[in-house]
Amino acid sequence: MAIQTSVITFSGRLGDLIGYYRNRKACLRTRPASIRQTQATKQSAYRFGIASKNAALIRYSCYPELDVRSDSTHINRLNKALIAAGRYNLAAITGFRFNQQCSTTQFFTVQPVVSEEGVVEIPAQLFPRLKHVQAIEVKVIATRISFGLQRTIHTTADAILIDTSLPFSGATLNATAPGAGTLVVILQVRAINNGIPSMQASNNAADIIAVVPPAISTVASTTVDKQPNYYKRLPPIQPTATTTAVHPRIQQRE
Repeated sequence: MAIQTSVITFSGRLGDLIGYYRNRKACLRTRPASIRQTQATKQSAYRFGIASKNAALIRYSCYPELDVRSDSTHINRLNKALIAAGRYNLAAITGFRFNQQCSTTQFFTVQPVVSEEGVVEIPAQLFPRLKHVQAIEVKVIATRISFGLQRTIHTTADAILIDTSLPFSGATLNATAPGAGTLVVILQVRAINNGIPSMQASNNAADIIAVVPPAISTVASTTVDKQPNYYKRLPPIQPTATTTAVHPRIQQRE
């Protein structure tokens, strides 16, 4: 990996060179003469493509409501988390941090939980004493995503401001989003000092706390013998009365 040191940097292909950015640095590499893909590398590329598309859906669905600045590695980290989770186990990304320097767990002595009723419950508790933190803003972002259709169905947000110096009796925040698809719930916490949100990365957190797959219909289906029109049985043939012709001579004998 080479680093571009010129005044004017570029990204993309330029002849046999490829410019790209990594950790906010302009880098440079040469374009390979040929690429030979095996079956394993093709499958790996396929999994990476699916993971990167799903990660982009998650990121862009919550970005409009996300107030915490994500770190520079969150895109690659989310891609890796989705690859490890697999296509049908998205719940495995629960606990992902958009800001790796801070976790929402450090702001609570009793952690919030997502209930079956579709709310985030913040239990009553005494908050930990944190330096330069007089209050916290807690925000829940719930986004409904259809990974099959590759689009965001709906996104909602609910927030509360809590004075950490006073006894807290508990609260609930909405964590539902209408529509069909996978529900991703993100918990965001920002430290407040003198009425102003902190700008320090160590005092702002946004974590995925729940991933709920879409409900599967359990309606029992009845087996019906459905046949095409040309396979339908014809109505049974009704027996008709038949008469037997008797020769006149035989009648005379009787």
